[in-house]
Amino acid sequence: MSNKLLEIKDLHVNAQDKEILKGIDLTINKGEIHVIMGPNGSGKTTTANAILNNPLYNKVEGTINFDGEDITNLKTDEIARKGVFMSFQLPEEIPGISVANFLKTAKGKVTGKPVKVFQFKDELKKYMEELKIKPEYAERSLNVGFSGGEKKKNEILQMLVLNPKLAILDETDSGLDVDAIRTVSKGIEMFKNENNAVLIITHNTKILKSLKVDYVHILVNGKIVKTGDQSLASEIEEEGYAKYKNMI
Repeated sequence: MSNKLLEIKDLHVNAQDKEILKGIDLTINKGEIHVIMGPNGSGKTTTANAILNNPLYNKVEGTINFDGEDITNLKTDEIARKGVFMSFQLPEEIPGISVANFLKTAKGKVTGKPVKVFQFKDELKKYMEELKIKPEYAERSLNVGFSGGEKKKNEILQMLVLNPKLAILDETDSGLDVDAIRTVSKGIEMFKNENNAVLIITHNTKILKSLKVDYVHILVNGKIVKTGDQSLASEIEEEGYAKYKNMI
């Protein structure tokens, strides 16, 4: 049985006729945490959106395999049901739909099975306590009136409840204070096991301080120019991306 969860080969992606990704290769195995770092505009978010086949991004060349299946041209909702989750930089506000109802409906759609209500409520309560989310937030409209930190915690709550095979966290740490970053890191640790994987997309290293990361990839101008261990993130924190920009 293969341990590969995600395999991207020679991926070229355009957005609005502009070439963004210029041939990316990336393999993520079960049980691993990978980080993609890079300066603004390097293609980090495009990579995440391409995995989930966001129609605003056009795959020109390359393939994406997930858990042994080619998902390159599947629809976004089909990819989500296969077990891919993505948290957003700017989570949407959805008036009129409570956090609890949204999660209950989403869980039913992903699993294809009826959700056991009492079990779901217990699970939701437990995760909210762990993430220090006030219980009353379960009945509030999704993200409406939430602070930036509350929205990001809510994304991690969704990840825990939906329990995907691959969690892609796009700039989940941006705009968070130290305590909120710790809470988000705790949520990632709670989620992570030997059968799933995490892909963190970020341009700073704060969220990595309390996580054990397997691989760090530096993405510059649409290409992965360097892959290393966690020490590579520390190097970027101290020295920035200048020397990697010169590699393109």
